[in-house]
Amino acid sequence: MEEALLPLAMTSDPRPFNQQLPEPPDLRCVLQPQDSPDLAPALVCALCCCFGIIYCCFGYRCFKAVMFLSGLLSGALVIFLLCHKERVLETQLSLEVSAGIALGIGLLCGLVTMLVRSVGLFLTGLLLGLTLGAGVLLGTEPIYQPPSAWVPAGGLVGLALLGALFTLRWPRPFTVLGTALLGAAVLVACADYFLEGLALGSRLGQRLQALPALPPLCWYSWVLLGTWPTLGALGALAQWKLMDEEHGGHANAVVLSHQRRHLQLLRIRHQEAKWHRTSPGAGLCEGSYRRQLPASTRNPADSLAPSYFQSLRERQLGPGSQATTPHTVLDLDSDCSSTVPLTAPSGSTHPDLSLNLH
Repeated sequence: MEEALLPLAMTSDPRPFNQQLPEPPDLRCVLQPQDSPDLAPALVCALCCCFGIIYCCFGYRCFKAVMFLSGLLSGALVIFLLCHKERVLETQLSLEVSAGIALGIGLLCGLVTMLVRSVGLFLTGLLLGLTLGAGVLLGTEPIYQPPSAWVPAGGLVGLALLGALFTLRWPRPFTVLGTALLGAAVLVACADYFLEGLALGSRLGQRLQALPALPPLCWYSWVLLGTWPTLGALGALAQWKLMDEEHGGHANAVVLSHQRRHLQLLRIRHQEAKWHRTSPGAGLCEGSYRRQLPASTRNPADSLAPSYFQSLRERQLGPGSQATTPHTVLDLDSDCSSTVPLTAPSGSTHPDLSLNLH
């Protein structure tokens, strides 16, 4: 009976004794959202979500606002990290002082990027290159391990400079692409914070440090990483659609303005044609129109001849009549406002005669 008993072998894996038991799940990859996140980071993430939606869908439409936000956030983040992590004037600054200094310099950077278009485009290209580099660095984790930290750092700097140059050369398409991808990345980072506590951000830092033997990412991390280019493409399409509608509305406004100008020209020409087709009786009033013309364009026949004045005197006084009145005014037309005095020569017994042309 004792010989039938076999010794028991202790192994670390209990599955060979019972093959029907399922493999225990990896507790690290169980999706468990944070129960009670901190209030301040949650508010910051909610605000970043709003900024991400504006960047992703209205980046080119709200160009000035996007440039201001880019300069503000980039400058404030860089200055805050420098002030909070490094010693300034041999003293360690508190969190509140670092935040105040970062906010002031960030506002200055935002104004510069908003007012100077080339600086705003350069910063947009830098952010585009950094976003693409971060996505490539996370996506190539299963197939490539950098030998040193200089390789990912150099790749990020090279992509950032390349994106800045391309954005300065072709502003419209690369601004649309850069704002769409950056907004999508901000939305993915906010979702990553609420779902897994910035696991993708931590992994990006580890990849930049070229740490070896990193544990693989969970399936929902890969899902979040895959939604980034999808959201970026959707945001770029939405921006192109808005730009086409704006361009169509501007073209319609230009066509309407041309039509209005054409109608105004037609009305002016119609009024001029009516003025030229007036009755012959109105020809005596052409003196008022003639006075508006320069002297070089007047016709010599416009001035009245002395013989015409003499014939008017003879018709008024008659051949044998004598002057009994000191002065006589002949009113030809009350509509003509011109008075020409007609005075008799010295030694003549004829009275003064004035021609009133209104």
